[in-house]
Amino acid sequence: MVERIRPDLLVVDLMMPELNGIEVARRVKKYAPKTVIVILSMHENEAYVLEALRAGVSAYVLKKSTAQELVYAIRQGMAGLHFLSPPLSELAVQAYIMKVQGADLDPYETLTTRERETLHLSAQGLSNAEIGARLSISPRTVEMHHGNLMRKLNLRTPTDLIRFAFQRGILTIDD
Repeated sequence: MVERIRPDLLVVDLMMPELNGIEVARRVKKYAPKTVIVILSMHENEAYVLEALRAGVSAYVLKKSTAQELVYAIRQGMAGLHFLSPPLSELAVQAYIMKVQGADLDPYETLTTRERETLHLSAQGLSNAEIGARLSISPRTVEMHHGNLMRKLNLRTPTDLIRFAFQRGILTIDD
């Protein structure tokens, strides 16, 4: 829908069925790079915030924020600036962006969309058959994606995958 409409602004929830808001943001930035994305979340988890910024999100607004704060966040995003609900600040965002721009390529960024989907669903404990059914691909194809993502992320065991998912904010204790 974003590809067809090319909206100026997209407000998405962080936690949605199938794809989370961060993965939606990654895809939107690929097909509609000028779309400003605001994520609404109940999670104050720094890992989620960092992943959202990596994905190109302009604002990360906590659901406990006021309507005025959401409007302000949208205006900041439309002006080409960033906004994070307190206690985070624009200075923190800028420091992070400079760090990311000067850093080596993040191995997570080398994953294909299917590999990311497989990672997210595997971290939730779904079997290859369940992942295949959810993504409309064969369990054998899921195995291939799983092997590729494990190699790219230098992970050896399912425990490594779960640890990685927690560290990246892909999986939280709430999940």
